[in-house]
Amino acid sequence: MTTSASPHGAADGAGPATGPSVSVVICVYTEDRWDDIVASVASVREQSRPALEILVVVDHNPALLRRLAKRYGDDGCAGDGVRVLANAGPRGLSAGRNTGIAASSGEIIAFLDDDAVAERDWLRHFAEAYADPRVMAVGGRTQPVWASRRRPAWFPEELDWAVGCTYRGLPPGRVRVRNVLGGNASFRRSAFELAGGFASGIGRDGDRLPLGCEETELCIRLTRAVPGAVLLIDDRSVIHHRVPAARERFGYLWTRSYAEGLSKALVTRSVGAQKGLASERRYTTRVLPAGVARGLRDALLGRPGGAGRAGAIVAGLTAATCGYAVGTLRARRSGGRYAVAAASEPAGPRPAEEAGA
Repeated sequence: MTTSASPHGAADGAGPATGPSVSVVICVYTEDRWDDIVASVASVREQSRPALEILVVVDHNPALLRRLAKRYGDDGCAGDGVRVLANAGPRGLSAGRNTGIAASSGEIIAFLDDDAVAERDWLRHFAEAYADPRVMAVGGRTQPVWASRRRPAWFPEELDWAVGCTYRGLPPGRVRVRNVLGGNASFRRSAFELAGGFASGIGRDGDRLPLGCEETELCIRLTRAVPGAVLLIDDRSVIHHRVPAARERFGYLWTRSYAEGLSKALVTRSVGAQKGLASERRYTTRVLPAGVARGLRDALLGRPGGAGRAGAIVAGLTAATCGYAVGTLRARRSGGRYAVAAASEPAGPRPAEEAGA
């Protein structure tokens, strides 16, 4: 049962927040995820370290906007720390996140997927890391919640990024990284003031291909703008991300891997291959071969799914490589163009777009 919240989003019984104030942005787009959205918001309202506010940004779906406004307050701000507003930019996750950034008030801005729930200490561990003034972004650990109740035997942990989750190969603990993963991440507000917002033209935008990498591009751009910036992953900041049945199939893995290659091509066109593929080199030369070896060993030992996991890794790498080649060719032809929102863009929803207006 969801507890009631204070005007600052604190669940009953939670003490006052110390340290930097944190706004949480949840981008949503479909009524099919209604129960997930409600659970996601509830998990933020029940944090041990209260959020200043929760902003639910609806991506060009008037029916969902009205339904959320009715649940959380017809004026878009029910006085319980939850605010519902429309994406003020073009369709897509990047513009939705930029809308949330522009409308937020916190010193730290955290992002949570609309089909994920955060553990109670999620924000507390994020906030602690910002005691170091060099830290500009902190991500967490994302655990899969499989629709079939258990991981498919053929699905390797090395490819969990394909379903939006933390994958085998990332180091444990609180560690420095090149980029955080956008569905479970936080940034200082000054990061966006210095580097701009999420780039439109990279990442998901309603197209049939499940694109990504918008957070990678932003993080690389951030470390260029602030050479001493520290970006971290703290695996104590845990969320649980639902993986629907459609994403447990090999066809989705192939499509998602191909789309990742397309996205990586755009990123490297912008920031260069040295930065854009730095983490990927270690991943493809160390993590994936080790995963194939484990799968083949399990197959020889008669363990279920071993051959499937080895084959899935090879297929995923092949699909990503093909996507990268196609994306590189397209980027050369088009100039690799995409738009980066400035810190002041978008200016937030116009009055007529505010939820319930």
